[in-house]
Amino acid sequence: MRSFAEITSMTAARKGGAGALERLLSRPKSPSELAAVRDDRLLAEMTRVVFQAGFDWSLIDKKWPGFEAAFEGFAVGRWVLMSDEDVDRLSKDKRIVGNIAKIRSVGINAQLIRRLHIAHGSAAAFFAASPPERFFDLVAMLKADGSRLGGKTGQLFLRRMGVDSLVFTESVVAALKRERVGDKMPSSKRDIEAVRQAVELWRAESRRPLSTISQILAFSVED
Repeated sequence: MRSFAEITSMTAARKGGAGALERLLSRPKSPSELAAVRDDRLLAEMTRVVFQAGFDWSLIDKKWPGFEAAFEGFAVGRWVLMSDEDVDRLSKDKRIVGNIAKIRSVGINAQLIRRLHIAHGSAAAFFAASPPERFFDLVAMLKADGSRLGGKTGQLFLRRMGVDSLVFTESVVAALKRERVGDKMPSSKRDIEAVRQAVELWRAESRRPLSTISQILAFSVED
């Protein structure tokens, strides 16, 4: 396994220099920025990543104003009370994609957000207080307590909301395989621990957030 300085130097050479690479990188929100995110925006982004999974992302993006209207702005207090009648009506609503299992996930994920809000003052406050070294615990929580938020879907939700996070894209997995850290998205305890140890070493060395480590790994194999 190479040092992260070596990986960054190699990636910068592929992307036109260190400055060009840095301009490609997005950074996570600060804890105060993240804590200010409203519950309805968390539910909206959970819903977007759930519906995009296995679909053409651009189709969901194109229809997104319809999703916002159909789900009444994703007010959490409304959707914790999702009924079978709501599901039936929404499954026939042409403004959205009528996937019943994904529609039902909105109610379940609203309940998760409500529980976090009650326990932490707001759901965003919970995410803001979660340190980078607990990233895998955060991903496991989304899979266990949410609906359809396992694997890359939950990781994308965290990244888009500004949480410091890894996303195990095909490119990131390829980079980890090259560095002999793993050969697939980590799922077993053994695989997760191997990746966690490697990333913690790289984070300590580089003092970079998880989000930029993840992006640099991806860019190290992408043209």
